[in-house]
Amino acid sequence: MDAAITCKALTKRYGTVLALDSLSLEVPRNVVFGFLGPNGAGKTTTMRILAGLSAPTSGAAYLDGCLASPHDPASRRRVGYLPEEPSFYGWMSAREYLLFVGGLLGLAGREAAKRADELLELVDLREVAKRRIAGFSRGMRQRLGIAQALVGRPEVLLLDEPSSALDPLGRRDVLALIERLAGQTTVFISTHILADVERVCQQVAIVAHGRLMAQADQEALRQRYATPIFEIETAAEAPELVERLRAEPWVERIDREATVLRLTVRDEQRARRELPQLIAGLGEQLVRYQQARPTIEDVFVRLVEA
Repeated sequence: MDAAITCKALTKRYGTVLALDSLSLEVPRNVVFGFLGPNGAGKTTTMRILAGLSAPTSGAAYLDGCLASPHDPASRRRVGYLPEEPSFYGWMSAREYLLFVGGLLGLAGREAAKRADELLELVDLREVAKRRIAGFSRGMRQRLGIAQALVGRPEVLLLDEPSSALDPLGRRDVLALIERLAGQTTVFISTHILADVERVCQQVAIVAHGRLMAQADQEALRQRYATPIFEIETAAEAPELVERLRAEPWVERIDREATVLRLTVRDEQRARRELPQLIAGLGEQLVRYQQARPTIEDVFVRLVEA
């Protein structure tokens, strides 16, 4: 099979709550895949089913052609999983913890030690390999969590919100690590941080209310769903310009941040023709005017709001 992950009409109910609603998707091998959705969209539920920690109410999920199931240890060995809030034995050192995980997966002696050292090097924790985990920062714990998920050389690496609670430096380190994994294994990232997805993901799926809204590579999503956007930056706030723009029928939406106006338009050609005339009166107040490249956030907002 060409797909590393296949979900077929995946449905999950918790009593009267429908967490997943016939979710179907395919994830190619050896890509970094972004799984996007607002809180409550069904992202973590999907991850738990793929990891073999939960069974669907109906439908099925496959990893490399093997049915994902809580009752099949072989299918769970195909997956490495980092939950949103990983837990560790704080009294262990990083190296001891990876040796412990290796033992659970059947590695022993030199093989386990070699694998632990390889992963400590990969996640930039070799210098603190003997330090107790209790003294690690959140970013260091996340990198150790990714290392433990890789101990068994899984075909699929599941990362649930890997950078959501990190400071900027911790986020940078974790994203750099994910970039290094591209091409080595299939990395499936569940997140709501859209800037992270734009940086590291080759393909993206957007879900809402347990349903798949769209799936494609980033550029295809922009071309298919993003509406034209123009940006106007002024030296000071320009309330009169905002009022004139709101009166134009071709302006769909105006987002304002300080002195920058971001216009979503319905008619790109008309905007190109008429916007220069509207901003001509700004004179020296005009700092910048350009047609902006749509972002994954623009696509996400449009699909989820719709």
